[in-house]
Amino acid sequence: MTEQEMQSALEAIIYAADEPATLDQIVATVGGERAEVRAGLDRLVASYAVEERGVEIRKVAGGWKMYTKAQHHEVVRRFIKGLRPPLRLTMPALETLSVIAYKQPATLPEINEVRGVNCGGVVKTLLERRLITTAGRKEAVGRPILYRTSKDFLMRFGLADLEELPSLKEFEQLAQAALGADEGIAPTEPEEASEEAVPHGGPELVTREARASDMQANEKRENDAQENNIEAGDARTAGEQDSAATAQDENADSSDRERHGKAAGI
Repeated sequence: MTEQEMQSALEAIIYAADEPATLDQIVATVGGERAEVRAGLDRLVASYAVEERGVEIRKVAGGWKMYTKAQHHEVVRRFIKGLRPPLRLTMPALETLSVIAYKQPATLPEINEVRGVNCGGVVKTLLERRLITTAGRKEAVGRPILYRTSKDFLMRFGLADLEELPSLKEFEQLAQAALGADEGIAPTEPEEASEEAVPHGGPELVTREARASDMQANEKRENDAQENNIEAGDARTAGEQDSAATAQDENADSSDRERHGKAAGI
């Protein structure tokens, strides 16, 4: 590796690093002698120290990292404030957006059929974030609205046009490579938590299940009513028995008093 190639490689590594790149990391990446890499870093730092540069390379926390120069902080702060917040989508939103991107233009029933759930809330969210837009109505019964991806979708995902979308085979390879990575995936949002599963069998199955559920509920209510009536009858019977027993005791007491009075000559 020539000196210029070394300089370019070091610049690219430090630019791409989220955390300060340590000397050990850089040596392990580019290879070469440790002293040679350190000399290259010193030359790179010196080249960024000139006034014409808007950024500089500093050694911090045991590594090297790029920073904007202090005299440009106010300009950079104004620029950052004008940026849109980073795009974060939930998994249902990503799945729905993928369906629209590959089937566009697509109607909501078509999207629901692919995902197997009601995607109305997710589609509304994607419309609000301007990642999709309407594309007229389909010439079918009910004339459902068609949806397609927007210009913002291309900008957000760095695509020149839809032809640059990966094929399904490439998409599977990318998905396998990123399996387990959840960066950029937000928690489920309230409007997306209302997704309802679409049962197999259609409306007829739903109707049969609803009727069966109603019959079970009615049977339960009838059984509860019968049990309540039995309990009430038992309570009335017990009350009548207590009243009869009390009356018998009172009659017995009255008879005893009468006999005692006669015996005493009263």
